[in-house]
Amino acid sequence: MLATLQELAARIGGRVVGDGSMEITGFTTVDDARPGALTFATTDAYFSAALAGPAAAVLVDAELARDAGKPLIVVENVRLALSRALDMLAPEQPRGPFRHPSAVIESDAAIAEDVYIGAGAYVGSAVTIGAGSVVGAGAYVGERVTIGAGVRIHPHAKLLSGCTVGDRVVLHVGSVIGSDGFGWAFAEGRAERIPQIGNVVLEDDVEIGANSCIDRAQIGSTRVGAGTKIDNLVQVGHNCRIGKHCVIAALTGLAGSTVIGDYVKVGGQVGFRGHITVGSGVTIAGGSGIWGNVEDGATISGNPANDHHEELRRQVMIRKLPKLFDRVEALERSQSRQTE
Repeated sequence: MLATLQELAARIGGRVVGDGSMEITGFTTVDDARPGALTFATTDAYFSAALAGPAAAVLVDAELARDAGKPLIVVENVRLALSRALDMLAPEQPRGPFRHPSAVIESDAAIAEDVYIGAGAYVGSAVTIGAGSVVGAGAYVGERVTIGAGVRIHPHAKLLSGCTVGDRVVLHVGSVIGSDGFGWAFAEGRAERIPQIGNVVLEDDVEIGANSCIDRAQIGSTRVGAGTKIDNLVQVGHNCRIGKHCVIAALTGLAGSTVIGDYVKVGGQVGFRGHITVGSGVTIAGGSGIWGNVEDGATISGNPANDHHEELRRQVMIRKLPKLFDRVEALERSQSRQTE
């Protein structure tokens, strides 16, 4: 038994409708529901399917809840409540104090006593690491890097020289923070590298996905604001500035000096031209190409990106073009016959 329904509800801030003493053995999706498990529903269709399935109880939004044939936990936000519930099953994270014998730690690194440093990790000169942080196996922390408290650096993530990381930051496997920016000057028919001497600053509670790259600034800092979450395989170019609590999905690329405001949502495979400013509260649909500045609060899509409703209208018109051409050709043939 994992917990009773009432115990789970108390933990995630919900209320029970039905038998709170029911024993819950685990969590499951609607499609994989099994007896004894708690499932969840974010839409009315999923809620109906959950009620018809074998799960013991359903976690559901208050706006969807209705009379049901099985017990419910009713909450205001299912996804937030589910994240709290799944904490009960999440694997325990490594905890220090621990230094693996194969880790290489330079003598002048200032590391809190309870930090965990895994096998084959490297911690460079003049590094500072705050309390409760974890440096995973094979991770690399370059010289003069500053790391806050409660940071999780997953295996083989890289933090290159001079970068700064706030508290509770997460760097997933293979992410690279502080690689050289893509800066070149053309002279006498060849590309000459421009030295990239800045750094990267990740503020508190930032999360960077697997194999994503945040380039160091040419001068100054490439900055990611507090609470921002960046998915896997995202490229952030040099001197970009991303605001607070943004969400950026996979395969997105920001060319250098792109500025993004706060609370911006970016779908997958979005490309930013660079040297442009995107306002706060903007929503960008997947696959969009951003070629110019975007005002606060806009919802945009397409390539080049445009107001989302205008883009939908344009797509409808494009789909109608074959019929329009057929009509024009038919009219031209009819007119031609009449003039013969």
